[in-house]
Amino acid sequence: MLRKYLAISFLALGLSACASPTANESGPRPGTNVIHPSEAGDRFTEEEVVNAGARFFGTTSETFAAAIERVFNENGRPVGYIEGEEGSGAFVVGLRYGNGTLVLRNGARRKVYWQGPSVGFDAGGNASKVFTLVYGLNDPDRLYQRFPGVDGSAYVVAGIGVNYQRADEITLAPVRTGVGLRFGVNLGYLAYSRKQRANPF
Repeated sequence: MLRKYLAISFLALGLSACASPTANESGPRPGTNVIHPSEAGDRFTEEEVVNAGARFFGTTSETFAAAIERVFNENGRPVGYIEGEEGSGAFVVGLRYGNGTLVLRNGARRKVYWQGPSVGFDAGGNASKVFTLVYGLNDPDRLYQRFPGVDGSAYVVAGIGVNYQRADEITLAPVRTGVGLRFGVNLGYLAYSRKQRANPF
């Protein structure tokens, strides 16, 4: 599956080299989604997220917890998370394709796909697993839209990369492994959809 997304990324890259990504939208700063105690039952605890993410990545909980702790300190408890995989390729202009499952605190699950362009000083391709924390999503249907990356939000903790995407008071925090230096040198957006799409725009 990962090879398929990586192949699609490079194929579509040649068709979109002249396209410009949508300008970033402004969004709430980290900390605005921190919950009140009365809302705690509708959110995942840090321990639940660390255990789920460690199982998903197949890594030690201590390694994953180092990255998750920072996300929790800045955003509080998430209402859900997305477990998925993606492929990306870039030569100045890049593309990313992925798919996964949205898991909500009430046990509901939804299939989700994402795709989008980026521009930056990077080249090459990679395939990886992605564990995305979801904040401010009171209606699952609102997930299906474009989410621009937040400037300056990318960082690496214990070898795991994290960045923020925001739109309409919803914050997504994708956590990736093996992203290296490519992680912090491109800007773009991801469009989340109900069905797989070849067009990244």
